[in-house]
Amino acid sequence: MATAAEEIQVGERLVRVSSPDKPYFPERGLTKLDVVHYFLAVGDGILRALRDRPTMLERWPRGVFEGATIATRQTNRGDAFYQKRLPAGAPDWVRTAHITFPSGRTADEVAPSELAVVIWAANLGTLRFHPWPVTAADVERPDQLRIDLDPMPGVDFAQVVPVAHEVRAFLAELGMTGYPKTTGGRGLHVYLSIEPRWSFGECRRAVLALGREMQRRLPDLVTTTWWREQRDRPVFVDYNQMARDHTVTSAYSIRPTPAALVSAPLDWSELDRVRPEDFDVLSMPARFAERGDPHAGLDGDRHSLEPLLELADREGLEAPPER
Repeated sequence: MATAAEEIQVGERLVRVSSPDKPYFPERGLTKLDVVHYFLAVGDGILRALRDRPTMLERWPRGVFEGATIATRQTNRGDAFYQKRLPAGAPDWVRTAHITFPSGRTADEVAPSELAVVIWAANLGTLRFHPWPVTAADVERPDQLRIDLDPMPGVDFAQVVPVAHEVRAFLAELGMTGYPKTTGGRGLHVYLSIEPRWSFGECRRAVLALGREMQRRLPDLVTTTWWREQRDRPVFVDYNQMARDHTVTSAYSIRPTPAALVSAPLDWSELDRVRPEDFDVLSMPARFAERGDPHAGLDGDRHSLEPLLELADREGLEAPPER
């Protein structure tokens, strides 16, 4: 007989998990409760990625199964959906951040302040968390620069790795430290803690300047051409991910595919010898227990964007248009 519900102590909160036996990744034999236990196991890491950030929830309440689809703005139907606003019936301890979308509309979006919020969201079917690069304290000024190295169709993870290494080298030349992570797919993200002094437009301009530098250094690998059909190189530096209301999947989020891969923070020293398939819901807890969070350094010093903006000035780069 299926278990009706289970209550789990998370810090000072008692979080109810309904239908804990529900299959979430049937090909891996993983249930909703397994997903909850995964997020508990990497709790310090995922809370570091989400803490006080307005966060869109990607909810798969029926789990991941063959043929499952996610609702889009065009179809408005599917087995899963994105939730930008605080769900109805949320506990009063779930904090929010008030944000404004490019359209001018506003919303109160979940801004996790404690691990119990992550577990509450997991009970709602959330597998991937999409945090803004700002905090509730200042939703207009990013405190993270997120560099998205996006492979073109058919391009393997191994072709993205040398681009990430060149990004690291260039940032080091500017006195900056970046932190890489897998996406759960074939791409890589590099995060950089920055002073919350610049607008979204200025941050996008900074990433575009970095992308152009990568294009000069690795002309056979990197493109910054926006239109997909015009890209003729394997890896796109997606500067538009720093636009307002554009987000990337957080560290430790679960990719909604049968393999249950996760977005894994990495040390630079291991980048050449790992594959995205190495990190999933079953393997990550042991890794986290042994090694901790490779992105813990993001809580440290914050960098100035001035070196990248000076490069943009020299190149005559304007802020890219909103897409």
